[in-house]
Amino acid sequence: MNFLMIIGLILAFQQQPVPDEMTISYENEPIMTISRSDLSSPTPGFQLADMQKLDQISDQLDKQIRKEAVNAFIDDGGRIVPEQAGIELNKKAFMEQLLGYFYHNGPSSISAPIRRIYPRVDSEILATIKNKRIGHYVTYFNSGNKERSHNIYLATEAIDNYVVFPGETFSFNKIVGKRTKAKGYLSAPIIVRGEMSEGIGGGICQVSSTLFNAVDRSGMKILERYSHSKRVRYVPPGRDATVSWYGPDFTFKNEYNEPILIKARAIHGMMIVLVFSSDELEAHPNKIPSTDNKLPPETKITD
Repeated sequence: MNFLMIIGLILAFQQQPVPDEMTISYENEPIMTISRSDLSSPTPGFQLADMQKLDQISDQLDKQIRKEAVNAFIDDGGRIVPEQAGIELNKKAFMEQLLGYFYHNGPSSISAPIRRIYPRVDSEILATIKNKRIGHYVTYFNSGNKERSHNIYLATEAIDNYVVFPGETFSFNKIVGKRTKAKGYLSAPIIVRGEMSEGIGGGICQVSSTLFNAVDRSGMKILERYSHSKRVRYVPPGRDATVSWYGPDFTFKNEYNEPILIKARAIHGMMIVLVFSSDELEAHPNKIPSTDNKLPPETKITD
């Protein structure tokens, strides 16, 4: 084969039509169509892929197909509800496909590559830590205060069924998240610098305080805990744990060699936190004072 024939074959190969669009499918259904211009850098005279555009398309596709994993949990009847695996876009594989399409005349139709997201807590873990109670605490609130009660219910749901693994640190603010109207929290009385005020999420400090006493009784290592600037009546003096999104947090560390399970419930004016672990765990509980089995004497229970 002479030199001119080789040049001719190269030119013919380079002139092969390149697909203008790529169709991306998921579960045999097209979900996105992109063109070469969607990926191109604005640099004149050069055909280069814009990596920022590729990242944006990758993020957009991930949002469309992502399904978060669901942890196993224990329902109100004490039954274990199995976990569910999630899915996400395999961004590395997808990026290789995009670049192959852009630079090497790759396929004009692909199936979005995915990978599984495995849940943090599965049924097997729960089965081993759901029976042995190593700590508990109960406080009482006025269920007639609808706004405050509502906030207590929301924060209680956030910590219920949470598993803290050995060596792991639990942060109340991180697990419960920011208390906002968008998340359903209501305005209720709070304590600010020793004075009564109104604020979104008023009442959740009863949840953090009940949790503090339960985990302290179970022998957890308390890392961060602050008292209110004014006495609260739902726990004995000095046994409260105030929290605020932009302020104090309540944190503790599981230094046991087994995971621990937090079960929490707010019902009929009672805030209940139970701490469970494995039958093999040798707990070192602390003695702490309990609350009276009645509402505090105030007409309004705050913070």
